[in-house]
Amino acid sequence: MRKSAASRNGDFQLKVIAGTRTILMALNCPEVRRQGLRGFAFHRKLKGASEGKWLRSQKVFKTLVPDPRKPVDGKPPVFRTLEHPIQSFIWSDYTAEPGKSYEFRILPMYGKPGALKSAAADELQITIKTELEDDPDGHGIWFNRGAIASQQFALEFGNIKPSTQQLEDLQQPVTRWLSRGLVEACLGFINDLQPGDGLRACVYEFTYKPVLNALKAAVDRGVDVRICYHATPANGKAIEAAALPAKVGSRTVLYPRTVPKIPHNKFMVRLSGGAPVAVWTGSTNITPSGFLGQSNVGHLVRQAEVAAKFLKYWEAVAKDPQALAAKTAATRVTPHPGELLPTKSVSVLFSPRHRATMLQWYANRMLDATQTVMFTAAFGVNTKFVLPLAQDRDFLRFVLMEKRPTKELSEKLTGDRDLVVSYGAVLGETTVFQGGKIKKVRIKQFELDRWFAEEEHFRKSGHIFFVHTKFLLIDPLSDDPLVCSGSANFSGNSLTQNDENMLLIRGDKRVADIYLTEFDRIFRHFYFRDVANEIEAKGKKAEGAFLDETDAGKKNWTNSYFFDGAFKTRRRKMFFDAPVKGWADNAARRPADQTSKLGDKPV
Repeated sequence: MRKSAASRNGDFQLKVIAGTRTILMALNCPEVRRQGLRGFAFHRKLKGASEGKWLRSQKVFKTLVPDPRKPVDGKPPVFRTLEHPIQSFIWSDYTAEPGKSYEFRILPMYGKPGALKSAAADELQITIKTELEDDPDGHGIWFNRGAIASQQFALEFGNIKPSTQQLEDLQQPVTRWLSRGLVEACLGFINDLQPGDGLRACVYEFTYKPVLNALKAAVDRGVDVRICYHATPANGKAIEAAALPAKVGSRTVLYPRTVPKIPHNKFMVRLSGGAPVAVWTGSTNITPSGFLGQSNVGHLVRQAEVAAKFLKYWEAVAKDPQALAAKTAATRVTPHPGELLPTKSVSVLFSPRHRATMLQWYANRMLDATQTVMFTAAFGVNTKFVLPLAQDRDFLRFVLMEKRPTKELSEKLTGDRDLVVSYGAVLGETTVFQGGKIKKVRIKQFELDRWFAEEEHFRKSGHIFFVHTKFLLIDPLSDDPLVCSGSANFSGNSLTQNDENMLLIRGDKRVADIYLTEFDRIFRHFYFRDVANEIEAKGKKAEGAFLDETDAGKKNWTNSYFFDGAFKTRRRKMFFDAPVKGWADNAARRPADQTSKLGDKPV
């Protein structure tokens, strides 16, 4: 949901975008009102409730609180934005719940610390309703926490590694906190199946006990369950532990996939009355780390025509075809899309394909964008995307990666100040380029250790610790956004070698709002760590727990939001300056190049 508001005197403007569990707010004011502005106080209450609360502040005025970590009555202190306001024009509430209406009061605060005031005419008021995670008439979308490396985890759970028993028990607070509804939604999709219904699944990593047990229970109650899975020892061991049968009578249940090195799909199709009615997909592997560690999304589509395509694809893949047969089947079910997708549509793309021509299609969409691009790249940025992302454009682009880009890639991506890269990290730990490789180092005498709790990421196996989502957002703030989300990593191998799936969703603002708010949440979570770590690694002192108390001059906190061309200035304006045209206008004028004409035909 998107809404706007203004103060009674018109001096302050507000744009709000509500996802499911995140409410993103952008503020604006004229130049003259920056003088003496100490920040913004946020008050929230449920609509209809008698009382609300001033929301918490993570930073304080040093003149009032010299040591913000000092316990109060034996407990960690809590600071509120009424006394210690937010010094930012972009702010998000991460404590919202799905499908709730919230009434916000936002007060611009002036005066001296300890005696702040706000004029009644400056106050902003707005009521906004968060999106339901599951829309019965559309898409269900669930993002996990994806931030086990966080201050909140350290404070809530003592920064203690969850045990296997905890992670397999959805009644455990730590498991519910990390899941954020993702595990529960996946289990709900399976548990809702009735005797006589069908389920067709394609899975890659398949070891999370609660999901395997739910599938076994579905088999036992008479659901026609059939699972195409990557035939690995780990998956085989988990299947055996769950007592999933290879057959039930004459019906096959387990279909091992052995041909490709990476059969990377993670989807389940629901059948009712023998007909496909819905599909669960996304980036989440059926593993503890998939649901409860690295950032992931589960995406449910209740459209029969979409589910039918997934079923046709499943029927082909379950035969464990050789490469050529698999490519022919995938491209037959989902031919190469045109440059401009149908309005308000959900298109699907399956792999493996004969050619990696979709890389150019994605690159073209990046070039077509007029407002912003938001892109997650767990395994790096393909060379075809470097120019579309890095060339000088008149708007911000954001790239979220699992780890710091290589030196070569970093040099290519830092040519334009409007391209901003964030990557997974913990406070006090960074990476350096050494001998042509990236080496992890711990920062000695880390300044922020004085104010922040020690944090760690507990998934020690595998290759992805932080960012595992695979999605691309084109002009998500517009009325005609494009969301590309699925299992594929936007690479040549993901298109020509792996089993993969991707949803291409055009014109659905609800879907875009959920993805945008979650991208922003994770991006900013790690961007703060990236910047702080890099500053400290250079021997300087990163910003600590204190608010700016200067009244004017070069160091005043508002300056970075109003310098012409500065990142924070561009980011603020992004929410208020809507372009005349969008990506679809550019795509409609784009001639089909030779690569697109070839489509996915065999070489």
